[in-house]
Amino acid sequence: MANCALMRALFVGDVVGPRAVAWLAERLPALRGEHRADLVVVDAENCAADGASMSVAGVETLLAAGADVVTGGNHAFEGSEMQAVLDHPRVLRPLNVGEDVPGRGALTLALDGNGNGEEVRVVVLADRLALADAPPFAHMTLAPYAAWAALPAGPSTIVEMHALSVATKQALAYALDGEVAAVLGTHTHEPTIALRVLPRGTALVTEVGMTGVRESLQGMDPQAFVRHARGLPASELAPVRPAEDGEIVLGAVLLEIEDGVTRTVTRVR
Repeated sequence: MANCALMRALFVGDVVGPRAVAWLAERLPALRGEHRADLVVVDAENCAADGASMSVAGVETLLAAGADVVTGGNHAFEGSEMQAVLDHPRVLRPLNVGEDVPGRGALTLALDGNGNGEEVRVVVLADRLALADAPPFAHMTLAPYAAWAALPAGPSTIVEMHALSVATKQALAYALDGEVAAVLGTHTHEPTIALRVLPRGTALVTEVGMTGVRESLQGMDPQAFVRHARGLPASELAPVRPAEDGEIVLGAVLLEIEDGVTRTVTRVR
């Protein structure tokens, strides 16, 4: 690979609900400037009012605020606006679903801001357990590594691994060590402490974390979950909604990438 200029990529984990979208959109221009980010990727699969799907308004708000790519996992396939969201050229869903599923799982962008026209590729993969929560038409049809291996050779690549299994996220990172700049875990919303750069230069973050209300259950109002834990049947529960009150926290990491691998990975608060 030819020598490439240093690239800074900001990756923001699952944004939960419209209030978190507005909060992040207000701060994103300053975050991008402060960290001199050449690329901003935001997982917004929980951005709609139900906290379990994506909305066109949420996606457009984040893109207008400075996101370059908006991603989603299992919830990307839900909600009344699914087709319109997945038709957007800057929106990604997991690559390793059927070929007839709407949307795309990989995107290559030119980084005009870093002065040399360098390109970067963003890929979304998911494990079987995460996609088991998606509608049946979007269940996993190809293992994550096999889906990656089927892609043509490309530029520096950031992989989002949307998975329930810690071992699956970490195993994929080791399998791709030196082949991609980063494997960044999403889906479980609780940020992991360890930020690693593996021996051949692939950054591993097992869970980036969510962007949502701190005092919540994965960004959601906990009351329905509490009632269910106490034995109330699911049929009698009120609809689950994003938490509305309290401090919003940012789940995000910053990567410094050079020659296709990561030099540093740090948390952004």
